[in-house]
Amino acid sequence: MEELIFMVEESPEGGYIAKGLGVSIYTQAETIDALKIAIIDAVRCHFDDNKKRIIRLHIVREEVIAA
Repeated sequence: MEELIFMVEESPEGGYIAKGLGVSIYTQAETIDALKIAIIDAVRCHFDDNKKRIIRLHIVREEVIAA
């Protein structure tokens, strides 16, 4: 079974963005749950087949703190 990895980051404008690693798939949504649905839809549209794939989300969160 093929595995796809997406890097997920918070968008500066709000919400989240997901970028496929090794595939040219990019999508965005307001919530993580909505983003998961958007990623599944984008993968199905990109490959246009019925092959099952594992989708792994690498969620990156940047935080700045003062010391």
